[in-house]
Amino acid sequence: MENKKKDSQKRIEKVFLDLIQTKPIEQIHVSKICELAKVNRTTFYANYLDIYDLKDKVQRSMILEYADVFTECRGHNEENYLKMFRHIKAHQNFYQTYFKLGYDENYVITYLDEKLAKERFNGRFVEYHGEFFRGGMTALIKMWLKNGCKESPEDLLEILKSEYAGYPQ
Repeated sequence: MENKKKDSQKRIEKVFLDLIQTKPIEQIHVSKICELAKVNRTTFYANYLDIYDLKDKVQRSMILEYADVFTECRGHNEENYLKMFRHIKAHQNFYQTYFKLGYDENYVITYLDEKLAKERFNGRFVEYHGEFFRGGMTALIKMWLKNGCKESPEDLLEILKSEYAGYPQ
């Protein structure tokens, strides 16, 4: 019975992720999700309170998946940035959805190495530098996704390096 429930949840969530690519959440209806996922409304409501609860559960799932991937990419070095850019390129739909649903507003796409930032900026305005870096990285990734990730992860690393070349070492 548990496998059937998980299968239904996966189908519902997949349909939701597909629909959110082309419609705002306000235009997505439970009845359409049920029709496309081939489940009845009772099944939907046994798992979710409404569309927004579904969105929240998908968000938690996405953040956990994201966090697992980047736990090993902690620290600011070229290898970790390449891992991150390669993962984003390989999972474009995931990240397009992540940004489209505004999940980046609640969860930081990049990790700030506060010790490195304090050293680099002599302990001055570290929070501002961190926010600037996060905002820049998020904008860079969003633009790359919008353009279909045509550039290679290595190209993105070069762009990143060129933007931060002037910072004190």
